[in-house]
Amino acid sequence: MGPLAPSALLLPAGPITHVLDELAGNSLAGFILVLARVTPLFLLAPPFSSTMIPPRVRGVIAVGIAIGLTPIAMHGQHVPGDALALAGLVIAGLLVGMAFAFSFAVLFGAIETAGALADLGAGFSYGNLINPFSGTESGVFSSFYSLLGIAIFLVIGGEAWVLRGLARTFQLVPLTSEPRLTSLISGAEQVFTTIFASAVEIAAPILIALLITDAAFGVISRVVPQLNVFAVGFPAKVAVAILIVGASIPFVSGFISSQLTTSVSAALGALRVG
Repeated sequence: MGPLAPSALLLPAGPITHVLDELAGNSLAGFILVLARVTPLFLLAPPFSSTMIPPRVRGVIAVGIAIGLTPIAMHGQHVPGDALALAGLVIAGLLVGMAFAFSFAVLFGAIETAGALADLGAGFSYGNLINPFSGTESGVFSSFYSLLGIAIFLVIGGEAWVLRGLARTFQLVPLTSEPRLTSLISGAEQVFTTIFASAVEIAAPILIALLITDAAFGVISRVVPQLNVFAVGFPAKVAVAILIVGASIPFVSGFISSQLTTSVSAALGALRVG
């Protein structure tokens, strides 16, 4: 048997041509638009954006989610082949994804801010640690609340809520439509204003307990002037803060569960077709 001709080593041209035509056409463009909407989730929203997850792994997960959502997003849609129109739709997809991811970033920002308020009251703000999820310096309670929030988020199946909400965005703002910017801006502003109120709500038991402790030691310092209040007060405040934090964990769990639903609803409510 003689040597094979180079053309004999090639696969049949029919299936390959069909696949290439499919990739070069509507499906590939739709996948790019879906990926543009998924990507901000892995850049802004914990725990998807955690620095503990290598960037390559986050990229692979984002591509996998985009592949799974592409058939849903492409239902009844025809993506224009014009490069300029496609670039505009990519920008619109990034805006929708950023608005959706921002609501979850605000939720975890409120949780971390509550920990920072507790650190300030207990005196832990003087010694910072590296938060493993964000990679930034933060206090003891701030890091603890961040880890607790992400753990609760995973236990209650928060990632499934997020993915279902992300799939829902393709119904509210179809793949080939542009969002209403005024609605996105007003929704982001409304969500942002809730950070401090939510943080105070989470940290309220600790702040009240520490305020009562300070008042008690103020009275003691007046009754017993020779007592070194600073030497006794700091360990007492730390003990009170740890005790209240441990007792308020069920409350924080319920808060995160309810706020997750509220965040998804707020994110979807801000999405309107322009």
